[in-house]
Amino acid sequence: MTVPAEPDLSLVVTQLMRDVLYRDIHAKQWKQLLALQAQVRDYVRVIGLTVVLDEAEGYAFLRSNPELDAEDAPAIPRLVPRRALSFHVSLLLALLRKKLAEHDARDGDVKVVLTRDQIVDLVRTFQPESSNEARLVEQIDTHINKVVELGFLRRLKDQQSFEIRRILKAFVDGQWLSEFAERLAEYAASLAGTEQQ
Repeated sequence: MTVPAEPDLSLVVTQLMRDVLYRDIHAKQWKQLLALQAQVRDYVRVIGLTVVLDEAEGYAFLRSNPELDAEDAPAIPRLVPRRALSFHVSLLLALLRKKLAEHDARDGDVKVVLTRDQIVDLVRTFQPESSNEARLVEQIDTHINKVVELGFLRRLKDQQSFEIRRILKAFVDGQWLSEFAERLAEYAASLAGTEQQ
């Protein structure tokens, strides 16, 4: 008779410190995280982090404890750096988040997969007219690669299709989209002004 292995706190915390933990990719660590959730939260709280866990969507990651942003909070250095995103990467994230919401509203399938050409078409709408199509697509490819690097898109084996990772919902919420819509309106207005000149 095989004795089930005890959940390993170090295995779970190490995985979370390295990257996002996904139920479909890290099945063993995912089960252990669920079993050790309270211990993991206590452990990372000491170093100024908190666990964001979405069991329904199947992901977990660490972020800086928002309580440490208060003026009277202890001065613990941030282990998770904030990243400033370019406008075009932000635009791509907003469009992908919108696609995810549209998909969830009409389809029961968990995975949302887009081809590279579909992503290019999404972004092209918001780009100024260009006579150099190859350069435009090259720029969009750069933005796609950045979003893959950030972990919000996963490149599939055919290298031409991408899965929108559901963790995007944790970072691009209604407030973020609203603020971005304001920036987008300003950008559209400036774009229209440029084209009229």
